[in-house]
Amino acid sequence: MIKSKKLKKFKGISHGFFNRKGGKSKGIYYSLNCGSGSRDKKTNINKNLRIVKNKLTKKSKDIFLLHQIHSNKIVFIGNNYKIKKNKIKADAIITDQKKLPIGILTADCVPILIYDNVRKIIAAIHSGWKGAYKGIISNVINFLIKKGCKRKNIYAAIGPCITQKNYNVKENFFKKFMKKNLKNKIFFKKSKNSIYFDLPGYVKSQLKINRILNIDHINIDTFDLRNNYFSARRSLRLKDDDYGRNISIIMIN
Repeated sequence: MIKSKKLKKFKGISHGFFNRKGGKSKGIYYSLNCGSGSRDKKTNINKNLRIVKNKLTKKSKDIFLLHQIHSNKIVFIGNNYKIKKNKIKADAIITDQKKLPIGILTADCVPILIYDNVRKIIAAIHSGWKGAYKGIISNVINFLIKKGCKRKNIYAAIGPCITQKNYNVKENFFKKFMKKNLKNKIFFKKSKNSIYFDLPGYVKSQLKINRILNIDHINIDTFDLRNNYFSARRSLRLKDDDYGRNISIIMIN
């Protein structure tokens, strides 16, 4: 488990970015696979989620997870929110409730954990290129502002994800971002007839566009096997028929 240097100074929250170590799963899911969307055994996934929760605290509700769909949709869990068995289709969770860990699953996409240390509100964002492109980060920040947060009090931690050197994209992908804004060219690098996209750089720019200045970027590449994270792109290259998911969680104590 890795912690953000900026977030860990706040005693009012607990958080962590987890890799694939320390769980119960076997084979290609070895070992801390927390993705119910994978074809891993559900009993192992549930055991892994309990392991993760207990790393934060043994006295809390179960981790609240989403059915992630690479969208810009968010869900707010307030005092009157009734948690249902069926997962909500969205890609960001916001809450001001204590002892409710909220989590995001990734396997190369960007996990973002957010905390307002004055308003005492947290958020967890799953940001692949689609979510970032569609404005999920702006949606979360705008919602926080409406809830009374001030930008100067918002702290954001960008977790481990795929880095530019391993994120090869096609020409139409590049053109899509150019059509949206010509300034997006800085997030692309061309080398030997290949194009590489800087996903964490683009995500960080979206936070800055929203005037968030307290940003921590944990620069760890999930694609690199030595870092021991699940990676969808690496699994595809290895021709595995599925892959596990890393979890990132945050909770108000």
